[in-house]
Amino acid sequence: MGTGKSVVGKVLEDKTGLRRFDTDEIISSKFNMPIAEIFSTQGEKRFRDVETETLRSLPGNEPAIIVMGGGIVLRAENVDLLKQMGTVVWLDSDEATLRTRIHRLSDRPLLRTANPGASLSELLAAREPLYRKAADLRVDISQKNPEEIAEMILRNIRNLPVGE
Repeated sequence: MGTGKSVVGKVLEDKTGLRRFDTDEIISSKFNMPIAEIFSTQGEKRFRDVETETLRSLPGNEPAIIVMGGGIVLRAENVDLLKQMGTVVWLDSDEATLRTRIHRLSDRPLLRTANPGASLSELLAAREPLYRKAADLRVDISQKNPEEIAEMILRNIRNLPVGE
């Protein structure tokens, strides 16, 4: 949340010519409503179910860029699917940077709480081990623009050993 996944995905699409699939965009289109509204009208469980269905429906036999919401790692099945599809990249940042970025965006359903800062800290603490376990590559996005992040990803993916 707040790492710029969608923008970086678009930059990677432009740089590589690969198709880009953004699971949040696909889900939003299926429901014909923004993600925040899906959470409020359908609930998080329904969103997560459709998120898994969406991931399963993506073509796994062609190189592509798949941009996923931060909660996709909450289900082991999703992580298994992602690992089968290719290299899993974790866009990471320090909490202060994320707070600044997210503060500018008011559509984060999981932070619509009495204390959004505490909710963010709790989310990060709960998800960090899952991201660490799922990721083949961790990229620190702090103080970097989307172009720099995309270049780091491409440079590091090329350096990964075959089979990872």
